[in-house]
Amino acid sequence: MSKPRILAFAGSTRRQSFNRKLLALAVESALQAGLDVEHIELADYPMPIMDEDLEAEQGQPASATAIRKKMLEADGLLLACPEYNSSITPLMKNVIDWVSRKETGGGGLEPYKDKKALLIAASPGKLGGRRSLDSVRSILENIGVSVFENQLSVARAGDAFDEHGRLTDQQHAHELETMIEAFARFMR
Repeated sequence: MSKPRILAFAGSTRRQSFNRKLLALAVESALQAGLDVEHIELADYPMPIMDEDLEAEQGQPASATAIRKKMLEADGLLLACPEYNSSITPLMKNVIDWVSRKETGGGGLEPYKDKKALLIAASPGKLGGRRSLDSVRSILENIGVSVFENQLSVARAGDAFDEHGRLTDQQHAHELETMIEAFARFMR
């Protein structure tokens, strides 16, 4: 059996994003667990805010088409979900929305059909991004994605990583590794 293909990205483009750091660790663990992971940076895929009038006039942006194609080819998703003002980031929501559109216009949830997803988050707050995780879970499950039951939220993220990008809390590090291994089994 071939390795399950995973598309991984964070809903932040900030260079020092805690979620990008957490995602890098998750990708490393996923590769060790035998998953075939493609880690993309959303900064490499700029796109306007989803707008059906713009879509009708100009078609789907090339970046949205590229991510849609990657999602169609993937078996699962590994998403780091930053929290802005107690909710999902505009960037993450915009990607989800554009990918839900057909290249020729109109709704098309095929990229989400039969997909499985693992969600993680890191936040400077004491909830560790849990509200964003709940929002992303709700959106994805509503459009047909099977979201893995376990998720990781890292609170007080400003102190959660060392100078090499590793988690300073060994319990969090163990939780992440164990969860990724369980997700790999779930994907198989």
